[in-house]
Amino acid sequence: MVSLRFLQQQPDPTWQHVFGSLDRNGQALNTQLRRKLVHAIETGLLTGNTRLPSSRELSIWLGIARNTVTAAYQQLIDEGFLASRPRRGIFVVPKAIVPDETQHAIGSLDWTSRFATRASRMPQITKPRDWQSYPYPFLSGQFDPALFPTNNWRESVRAATSVQEIQTWAGDQIDDDDADLIEQLRLQVLPRRGIFTPPDELLITLGSQQALALIMQLLAGPETTVGVEDPGYTDVRNMALLATDRVQRLTVDEDGVVPDAAFAACRVAFVTPGHQCPTTGVMPLERRHRLLDAAEQHDIVLVEDDYDADLSIESDSALPSLKALDRTGRVVYVGSFSKVFAPGLRIGYVVAPRAVVEELRVLRRLMLRHPPTNNQRALATFIALGHYRHHLGRVGATMLERARLIAKLLPEVMPTTAFRRGEGATSFWLETPPQVDARVLAAQAKTRGILIEPGDMFFSDPAAGRRFFRLGFGAISTHRIEPGLRRLGRIVDEY
Repeated sequence: MVSLRFLQQQPDPTWQHVFGSLDRNGQALNTQLRRKLVHAIETGLLTGNTRLPSSRELSIWLGIARNTVTAAYQQLIDEGFLASRPRRGIFVVPKAIVPDETQHAIGSLDWTSRFATRASRMPQITKPRDWQSYPYPFLSGQFDPALFPTNNWRESVRAATSVQEIQTWAGDQIDDDDADLIEQLRLQVLPRRGIFTPPDELLITLGSQQALALIMQLLAGPETTVGVEDPGYTDVRNMALLATDRVQRLTVDEDGVVPDAAFAACRVAFVTPGHQCPTTGVMPLERRHRLLDAAEQHDIVLVEDDYDADLSIESDSALPSLKALDRTGRVVYVGSFSKVFAPGLRIGYVVAPRAVVEELRVLRRLMLRHPPTNNQRALATFIALGHYRHHLGRVGATMLERARLIAKLLPEVMPTTAFRRGEGATSFWLETPPQVDARVLAAQAKTRGILIEPGDMFFSDPAAGRRFFRLGFGAISTHRIEPGLRRLGRIVDEY
């Protein structure tokens, strides 16, 4: 039996610093212990030949099972970080490589004078890294952890990490993609958008962001006139400005891009017809045909960013993508799993004519060879098992419930603020009264636990977007929407 005196003993400050507090709702405790020990050893906090607490002592100090500590120690012994010395205890194995302290005396170059570009000076979309700690995160581009299909994803990952599966994807694929994911895209994902394509017209990317950057690099040179929506996706505008001085601002109305003289002057145009970013407008079929006709007449390549198409569940007959309506092979289609599944997965794709995909594939190889194949295979398995279709139905129904709730509440809690939401969108676009500056509003809301996205960053002239903000609802729990909106409404009323 453990004596009361022993139970009252506390670890000395060194061990408190090494282990700190364990997250009971986070990773497995065994894993947390190993990570903390490895970190302490690698950073020099624990030096060679340091004796560790016994498994009994540590389990009592941390309030965890002794078997958990024993298992963590044993695995680190097997991996060479620790050594067991009979009748003496567990010790840290001395590191063979000693850091060269003289390296810290090396001076620093004037790096800023050597930069060829300064992307950091451009307007950036920023969101708090700790957004989940805010009670009312009305953000786009994030996800609600409660909606993530944890068990189904784990099943898919386990299937993709069997010994036989690992042998197929663990090698260097050079510039190939996972054939299974390509097949699942062709069979179960792209047909929802009316797209039917052979395998060699598909490329997997690290999200739609890399897809857009690769396409910009391929199609936009210093003399190329590139059309970007205004308002539009900030990062695409920045990509264009880095590639050329000839950036054409495309007119946007409630139906999306207008095929006017500004559009006709472009060589390539980046558009979001599914849900215009950021206004959420859905381009009607007649406008889609007009845009394609104008592109054909003026020989313009269209890059269709269809970033959240699979969540459009409100219409029995979803509009076909521009790619599905394309008669002349001038549409390059970009899709992503970030908005509909998980941003951290970082898987997107490009559908384009074979010649375009071949060049994009080489550009991608020069950057990173190919996206992680294990993630590709796990996602392919997830889709093949029917989990993706089930996930879309579940998430889509939740998004629709949230959208209807917000649409019902906004006229009551913010009667002087105009709003719109395109069918199927996961955000609202709001215009405040003239006296309100949405960036100031966002700063005030943040101090009260509310996160919204100021709209000025989406405009080439920030002053034109001073009164706008985006209200996303993909990351906020349904039960938090009403109290969050009422609190936000009170802030607007203070102006």
